[in-house]
Amino acid sequence: MTAAREHDTDLIRVITADHREVERVFDELESGQGTPEHRRALADHVITQLVRHAVAEEQFMYPAARKVLPNGDEVADHELREHAEAELVMKELEGLEPTDPRFDQLLGELMREIRHHIQDEESDLLPQLAARCSAEDLQELGRKVIAAKKVAPTRPHPAAPDKPPANLLLNPGTGLIDRLRDALSGRNS
Repeated sequence: MTAAREHDTDLIRVITADHREVERVFDELESGQGTPEHRRALADHVITQLVRHAVAEEQFMYPAARKVLPNGDEVADHELREHAEAELVMKELEGLEPTDPRFDQLLGELMREIRHHIQDEESDLLPQLAARCSAEDLQELGRKVIAAKKVAPTRPHPAAPDKPPANLLLNPGTGLIDRLRDALSGRNS
């Protein structure tokens, strides 16, 4: 692996790159441009990205926080609660037509929740992890997050476990089923 490529797997860079991509899609959704079908496709895309991101954080970043931060359990539990709230909104949003008035309402709610979550992580959790983890640990965690996102579910599953070991065992199978559903329905991820 080249030095530049190795540097790209740093957990902090991986997580913040995901955040920037979500913000880019949110900005496009907020612009109000495009057909209802395009807005639905954008919403589906951002839901997929958010679910994959959350699953990977739950599998690797939050357990690391529990281990290395003095208040790690409190921080991780707070982040998990935020994930659970957002996942309920995503689940409700997933079933709505883009012309339904609740679509934009729920989309706005999701964006507010996710932006708050991003702010929390980037101002508190990520700096703490950067300060307490070695560069090697951050690289390893980043590689694990990248790998987890590849097999993670693509749809919200609010009742699914969000802590190891259950999530580590069940998420890849759920992800496979989601990708099959996506392929059969024509939903792009």
